[in-house]
Amino acid sequence: MTDPRPLLGEPLPLDLVNTRWTERGASRDLLDSLDGLAVWIESNDLTAESTPGVLEALLYTRDALNSLLLGETGGRRRLNEVLEHGRVRRTLGPGGPVSVPETDEPSWYPAWLAADGYLKLLDEAPDRIKSCAHPDCVLHFYDVSKNGTRRWCSMAGCGNRFKASRHYARQRHSAG
Repeated sequence: MTDPRPLLGEPLPLDLVNTRWTERGASRDLLDSLDGLAVWIESNDLTAESTPGVLEALLYTRDALNSLLLGETGGRRRLNEVLEHGRVRRTLGPGGPVSVPETDEPSWYPAWLAADGYLKLLDEAPDRIKSCAHPDCVLHFYDVSKNGTRRWCSMAGCGNRFKASRHYARQRHSAG
C-alpha cells in the first residue's frame, strides 16, 4: 500500500498530525488500521512494528499535538505524558557525542520521537509551524520558505483551489 496522503515529507510531529486529512469533503485517517500504521512507519523510515500498542500510543500523541496546534487546553499535559515514556541517552562514541533515544516500552518509541520532534521545532522556529490557510484543509506544515510567508500546504492543491474559488466569486459578483 502506498501512502495516500496529500502532504508528505513534513517533520515527524506534523507528519503524524497529517495522518488525518480531508479529501473531496470526506475525512480520511491513515491510522484507522494497522495497515495504515505500517504505511506511516515505512514512510518515516522508523524501526517499529505495526502493533495495537504502537497505534494506541501514536493516536494519543497525535491528539496531544493536534490540541497544541489548535490552541486547545490539555495538549501540553498530554504531550508531557508522552515525553515521560522516554529520554535521550548521551554517550561518547568513537566519532564524538552520540544521542540515543530510549523509551520505557518499545510501543512508545515512534510516539516519543514525534513528541520530542515537536519540542525541537518549537526550539528552532515556532512561528514556522503553520496550518494551511485553506478553510477546508486540516493539514499543518513547517514553513521552510526563505521569508517564512508560505500559506498553503500545497500551492498546487489548496492554494490553487482557494485562488480559483476567489476568482469565480469575483466573476459572479461583477456579472451580477
